Amino acid sequence: MAQSENNFPAVRACIFDMDGLLLNTEDIYTLCADNVLTKYGRPRLPWSVKAKLMGVPGSSNGDVFHEWAQLPISREQFKQEQNEQQQLHFPECVPLPGAKSLLARLKTARNRDGYPVEIALASSSEKYNYDRKVVKPVTKAMMDLIPQEKRVLGDDPRVQHGRGKPAPDIYLLALETINATLPKGTPKITPMECLVFEDSVPGVESGRRAGMRVVWVPHPSLAAEYRGRESEVLAGRTGLVKIGNEEQLGQLDDGWGYQLPSLEGFPYHKFGIEI
Repeated sequence: MAQSENNFPAVRACIFDMDGLLLNTEDIYTLCADNVLTKYGRPRLPWSVKAKLMGVPGSSNGDVFHEWAQLPISREQFKQEQNEQQQLHFPECVPLPGAKSLLARLKTARNRDGYPVEIALASSSEKYNYDRKVVKPVTKAMMDLIPQEKRVLGDDPRVQHGRGKPAPDIYLLALETINATLPKGTPKITPMECLVFEDSVPGVESGRRAGMRVVWVPHPSLAAEYRGRESEVLAGRTGLVKIGNEEQLGQLDDGWGYQLPSLEGFPYHKFGIEI
């Protein structure tokens, strides 16, 4: 059954993905792949293939990619050359439009019930990659808006190996880090009071499995690949990565998912947030 906005509690916590949502890393990942592909006379990575890789652990060097790419080098060599490209280009990462403004405003925002709006990070990036991406002063200044103790990364030992997105674990852990810092006597934040921000399809599913509302902000080319299937994405029901536990998924058009073209002009009031 679909829920109207008025039936949801006001948002008390916003939990953010990083790659492709706060930072322009998806275009940089594509550039790095293309540089290796074209070096060996192969075509550039099309979005029809990239859409199947985004947010899927290990997919950049997995079967789907290599069956399409048909490179004349081993997977190990591709991994090495890809890493060299990333070492070169990750430091060029910059915030995506609206990202810094949104984080800065949420830092001082309250919801309609008077509670401060908490923020946290739930990124599949491992620590060494996070450090390679968060280099430029403008990028570091934005990411520093999220307290370090509320940043959960892909190699966090508290996330069980093999339980990355689309499993809900990383978002539930991010919520734990928020609740652990609330002032004494403040009611704990529930998943339903959380708003997840994601760009990838498995990421949306992860947020839905965690019992949280989700805002999907896809790259324009990813949005084009899923045109006509938006309701499936927002419900977490694309089946891109099968992990079972389907009772955790949403229902089509149930009101828990919302799509935006970018983080600019975010509709705070829709989620009970006051600036």
